[in-house]
Amino acid sequence: MKITDVRPVNVVFAKRTAPKGTKDNWHNYLPRGLPMNRFEDYPPTLPGKTPGFRGREVWVKVTVEDGTFGLGRCSFGAPVAELVKSEYAELLVGRDAMATEFLNGLMWEASRRYGTFGHAAVAISGIDLALWDLKGKLLDQPVCRLLGGPSRTKIPLYATTNDVEWALELGFTSIKLPNQIHWNQGLDGLHILEDQVAAARELVGPRIDLMLNPVMAFDTEFAVRVAELLKRYNFRWMEEPLIPENIRGLAAIKRAVPAMAIATGEDHHTRYPFLDMLRDGSVDIVQPDIQWCGGLSELVKINALAEAHGIKCVPHAGMNTPYGQHAVAALVNCPLGEYHISSDVGVPLEYADLVPGSAVPKSGFLEVSDAPGFGIEVKEDWITDWSAQPRGTRDSFY
Repeated sequence: MKITDVRPVNVVFAKRTAPKGTKDNWHNYLPRGLPMNRFEDYPPTLPGKTPGFRGREVWVKVTVEDGTFGLGRCSFGAPVAELVKSEYAELLVGRDAMATEFLNGLMWEASRRYGTFGHAAVAISGIDLALWDLKGKLLDQPVCRLLGGPSRTKIPLYATTNDVEWALELGFTSIKLPNQIHWNQGLDGLHILEDQVAAARELVGPRIDLMLNPVMAFDTEFAVRVAELLKRYNFRWMEEPLIPENIRGLAAIKRAVPAMAIATGEDHHTRYPFLDMLRDGSVDIVQPDIQWCGGLSELVKINALAEAHGIKCVPHAGMNTPYGQHAVAALVNCPLGEYHISSDVGVPLEYADLVPGSAVPKSGFLEVSDAPGFGIEVKEDWITDWSAQPRGTRDSFY
C-alpha cells in the first residue's frame, strides 16, 4: 500500500465533563526545578512559565491509497511541524507504507547535515508512530502483536506525582516525586528537598518505592550531595539529574555514590547517546521517550542495546499514551511503566486528559488495548490542518 500523504495536523478531542476534584493537582501548586533556573529571570516556578518545555503538540497523519490513515504524536510545535511538512513528506510519499525500517533510514540519513539529535528526532518520532499505527490498521492487528505479542498480561506501574496520598489511594506501589529546586539554591535548596523526601517516606512507609526526578536541574557536585541525601531515605533511583550532554557527569555521580541508581534518557534522542551511556556504565535505567527519541522503531533499538548491557528500559511517560503502552506491553526488558498523574486529586483516572483509546490504570496496573494499530479512537472530523487551529501549551510530562 503506497503512501499518498504525510502531514502535521491538529487533533482536538471531544470535550468531556469530569467530576470536580478535592484538590488541585501538583502541577498547579508545586515549584519545579529546571535548567532555566540558573537565570534570575526564571526562578523555580510552575513549568508553564518556563521556556523550553514541551510546547505545542504536533500530530502527524500518514495516509495511504485506500484512505486508511495512521496517527502519531510528538512535541515542540512549529519547527517540528515544518520538518514533517517540508523535509520528510516528500521523501515518503509514493513509497510502501509497510517498509517502516526503510522509511526510517531515509529520514535519518536525510537529516545528517542539520543534525538528528534535536527537532529532527522528534519529527521522525511522530511520523514513525503514525506509520506503526497505520501498519496495525492495515493488518488488523494491535501494534504490540506486530512487535511479537504481549509479554505480560498487565503492566506494573509507578506514579509520577507530588500528591502521594492520592497515588496510594489509587493503588500505586511505586511513586516518583517531582523536584522543586535548582543547584544554585545550594544548602537552602537541599533543606527544601529533604523536607519533601522525608515527608514522603514517612507517609508511604518502608515498603513503597520512591524515586526523584530532577529534570536536568543539578550539576555534578550538587547531584552527588542529593544522591547522598536520597540514599538515607532509601530512594530507588534519581532521574535525569544532569543536562543530557553531560554523560561523564553521570559516571562521576555513580562513582561518588554507587548505592544510588541513576536513571535518564527522556531528553536523549536516537540510540547513539544511549550506547555511550551504556558503554560507560553511567546509567542503571534508560528512559527513552517514544514521542521524542525517534519513535517506536528507535525505542526498540534502544531497548535492545540496554538489554544487551543488562540494563532495564522504562520509557518516559510511557503509560500516558497508547504508543508507550503497546511498546512496554511487548518488550520483555521493559518491566515497569511510568504514569504521570496530572489530573486533580479525587478525579478518577478515566477522566484524565488521555488520548482516546488509551488504556487506563487500575490499582497500579494497566492492560493494553487489543484494537488495531495503537487503538486510538480519534474521529476524522477531530483532525484539522496544522495551521488552522493553533493550540496552547498542554501539561508536560516531566
